[in-house]
Amino acid sequence: MTLLVMGYAQAQSISEITITGAAPSQVSGFGDVPLIKAPFSAVAIDQQTLQDIGAQRVSDALRLDASVADSYNSPAYWDMLSVRGYTLDNRYNYRREGLPISAETMIPMDNKERIELFKGTSGIQAGTSAPGGLVNYVVKRPPSAKDETIRSVSASYGPSQSSSSGLDLGGRFGQDKALGYRFNVAYENLDPYIRNTEGHRHLVALAMDWRISPDTKLEWEIERSERQQFGVNGYSLLANPSDPYGVPSLPATVAGQQNITRQPWSLPGVFASQTGSFRFKQNLSDGWLWTSQYGGQRLKTDDRLSFALGHNCYGVLDPTDGAIKLCDRFSSDGRFELADYRSNDERRLVDAFLTEVAGQSHWGSTTHHLALSLTRQRQLDRLPAMQAWNSAGEGSIYGGGINQASPIPGYPNTNKSEYSTEIAVKDRIQLTDLTAVWAGLRYTAYNRSSEQNAICDPDTYLCTPAPKSNAINSKGQITTPWLGLTRQLGQHIVFVSHGHGVELQSVPNTPSYSNAGQLLAVARSKQTEIGIRSVTTASRVTPWSWSASVVQIERPLAYDVAEGALLKRVSNGQQIHQGFDLGVQWRSAAWSLQAQGQWLHPRISDATIDTALNGQTPLNVPTTSLRALAQYRFIEVPGLRTSLRLSHEGARRVTEDGRINLPSWTTLDFATHFDTRTQGTRTQWTLGIDNLADRHYWRESPKQFGHYYLYPGAPRTVRVGVKASF
Repeated sequence: MTLLVMGYAQAQSISEITITGAAPSQVSGFGDVPLIKAPFSAVAIDQQTLQDIGAQRVSDALRLDASVADSYNSPAYWDMLSVRGYTLDNRYNYRREGLPISAETMIPMDNKERIELFKGTSGIQAGTSAPGGLVNYVVKRPPSAKDETIRSVSASYGPSQSSSSGLDLGGRFGQDKALGYRFNVAYENLDPYIRNTEGHRHLVALAMDWRISPDTKLEWEIERSERQQFGVNGYSLLANPSDPYGVPSLPATVAGQQNITRQPWSLPGVFASQTGSFRFKQNLSDGWLWTSQYGGQRLKTDDRLSFALGHNCYGVLDPTDGAIKLCDRFSSDGRFELADYRSNDERRLVDAFLTEVAGQSHWGSTTHHLALSLTRQRQLDRLPAMQAWNSAGEGSIYGGGINQASPIPGYPNTNKSEYSTEIAVKDRIQLTDLTAVWAGLRYTAYNRSSEQNAICDPDTYLCTPAPKSNAINSKGQITTPWLGLTRQLGQHIVFVSHGHGVELQSVPNTPSYSNAGQLLAVARSKQTEIGIRSVTTASRVTPWSWSASVVQIERPLAYDVAEGALLKRVSNGQQIHQGFDLGVQWRSAAWSLQAQGQWLHPRISDATIDTALNGQTPLNVPTTSLRALAQYRFIEVPGLRTSLRLSHEGARRVTEDGRINLPSWTTLDFATHFDTRTQGTRTQWTLGIDNLADRHYWRESPKQFGHYYLYPGAPRTVRVGVKASF
């Protein structure tokens, strides 16, 4: 969290930094039910919290929750996160206004009202998605009150030389104020603490609604954004100086301020996006509601990076079995092979249509809250015929050395197409005032295909454009059930739930794989969760609240095996995560204390291809995590509040055999906010210092494309921001 952009509705009061307890009304799939009454775990991070922490990416926001961690999350690339130890799929696990989107882009936060996270296997909310969780972006809406207006401007500076400005306008007009609007504009000059990573971004967004009658409403929103920034490559393990295939070593921690692969010929990545949605709501008789909505997304990406790969390993024979292996680490003295990676003009299209009827029905002594929906979706990836992934010389983690660009495309890209039809029925059955049963069933029919855009000579591996080569197609139907039970016992709610999810996995589209871009088998995951939580959230009346739950998630395992000089991704074995979550809150007139922790026991089993994985811990999964916040509001100085936030993550496994692990790390973030009002103008000033103790640490250790990576945590950074509402 490195930059603060301030902006909120004029009518909104300053509240404490918190993750709200209201249930996400869109991502949960069961309507606007308070979270304390639901048999699942979910959070909604509100706009005030996003402003206070200076969130510019979804990873900034969701990192407030102990169940969320980085998962190959580069500072200058789209967000990659894990929830409960499972990496979210950027193609399937993200929503905007409840409709599917692709998160294979940089999604701006300036026009977002809140971020919703459903934790768990989400087959009832989405036909296909990875286990762990489902993220939903909720955009800023026009004000609801007829006479309410929103007029705010914002500016921020830091860390380093970064700066930003924004405008947020909203109001209602027309006869009886039936039309409403919300307009957001933002611009940011990117010059972060990581040197030679400069860039810029901008956003223009408009949301409107039309209250046609008391029973009929139209809503629509559109946003256009673009971000250009030079990419950042991770570090890696260092080879054993006497045995390149021996046990590598973990390098000393660094401040994380160096872009180790930046070259004079490096080009920035470009992420352009146009996203919109349209929604029609009609109240029917007897309290029933009909909703139909369409969402569309058009992405254009120039994916470019000066890439660091293992040093001097191509063509080297592994003495243990004589096979040619890719190098998975840097040399002992920190050198690496530099690759010029370019895949220009990537196009991704997502369209989704949803129609739903929801309402109540009384059957005997029970009340049923029913919803029946139909969803049609298509997702198309249209990439250039070939990408460049070419050797461009040598680099070092210590800097120095200028190499020649090698931009000629030479490796095939893969196009993907996917169409699906989903029918879902959900029922919240209120048996008594204290007991409810939650049930859902989703049927999904899918048709997906992939085809390479070039063919390659197997001897020389010289590739030439050839559309629709190596075509693969699969069709099928899947059904994902979900069942939950809640029971109120005094001042607490006890719940249990069980649900299924389905993944449509595919191989990374890189030339290091023999089956690059191809489809894998359908993978079904399962989750069971049992928990208890307080009926009310912490307040001055009821100062304490708490929650606890135990969870188990099972999913088929996909991993890489060597196939000659290349890798091959296979689906084989099981990955099981067992966990325990605990959260507490305490509040008084001046103090607010809250903490949330997660403990995970992840294990691999039933692998028959690489049996050495059985019983091992999955890579890059922290087994413990803690998020805590202490905030003090100065009663004697109205409008002044300060906070201290703690983030802790336990050890992560770096290598499969467990001989190298990342040490645990802890950081502290300090912030002070001062809110004033002068002649009708409210101004909020913010000073934030992240990583207060300037701790140097490795924050994550993903293995991608057969290579071990290390990403350093951000050093101490300072940010200031001001926002004025008129």
